[in-house]
Amino acid sequence: MNPRILVTGIVLAVLVVAASAAYRVGEADQVIITQFGDPIGNPIATPGLHFKAPFVQQANFFDKRFLEWDGSPNQVPTKDKRFIWVDTYARWRIVDPLRFFQRLRDERGAQSRLDDILDGETRNAVARYDLIELVRNSNRNPDDIPIGSEEEEVILNVIAKGRDQVSREILERAAERTADLGIELLDLRIKRINYVEEVQRDVFARMIAERQRIAELYRSEGQGEAARIQGERERDLQRIQSEAFKTAEELKGKADASATDIYAGAYGRDADFYAFTRSLETYEKVIDPATMLILGTDSEFLRYLERPR
Repeated sequence: MNPRILVTGIVLAVLVVAASAAYRVGEADQVIITQFGDPIGNPIATPGLHFKAPFVQQANFFDKRFLEWDGSPNQVPTKDKRFIWVDTYARWRIVDPLRFFQRLRDERGAQSRLDDILDGETRNAVARYDLIELVRNSNRNPDDIPIGSEEEEVILNVIAKGRDQVSREILERAAERTADLGIELLDLRIKRINYVEEVQRDVFARMIAERQRIAELYRSEGQGEAARIQGERERDLQRIQSEAFKTAEELKGKADASATDIYAGAYGRDADFYAFTRSLETYEKVIDPATMLILGTDSEFLRYLERPR
């Protein structure tokens, strides 16, 4: 056999064996070594280059970072018999890779097991509470609620826990069931709550009717305020007109009194002249080119016309 071929074969065999024996552990990795499917030794989490028995042993890598679980929306009835869609998500990590490997094998198995645990605990929690406990986090301030609205009645329903505490309760109960799986549940949140389609239409219709009722309440209050302002305006106008009429009559009375005094003074000084001037004023008012008077010759009205003074 050609020595070069033999050397090349030996080198290739050494490279294959070395490649099968060596493996690299990254910063985010933790490794379980298995031999014929059974785990051997302790988990390896130290970054760097490591070695194992070639061919007969296998390195199983697991992530040390936070992992995501995103649940599927489920239709669940609440304690007050309202059907809602609940969508949740969670964060978890592998804290015991050996137990994780023995119980779940890989992340796919973990996701499937978490589906059963988290979805089940979510259903149980939703069934234990009324819808208001799942929607709200705290009790509202009564001053922020419109008077006479449906929300004013809802405000009387004081919540005991709220959405965040219900989420923590789900997390605690689920963590008890995942403790022996080698994983740690870090957080769980209710991502979305929504009514089922049949109920949603009724809810929207009720919300629209309620908002219309509140709008009508504001309109009626506005109309009442407008009527009050209009009434005050009319009252002020009547008062102003009455005061103006009173003032005008007082001025006219004073003017008439002054005129009477003047006339009386003039009459007292020369009664005939006063009678003459008053008669001329009367002639000017009642006689014009279109006026025809039929009077007797002895009429007092013609006294200053029939004979000179």
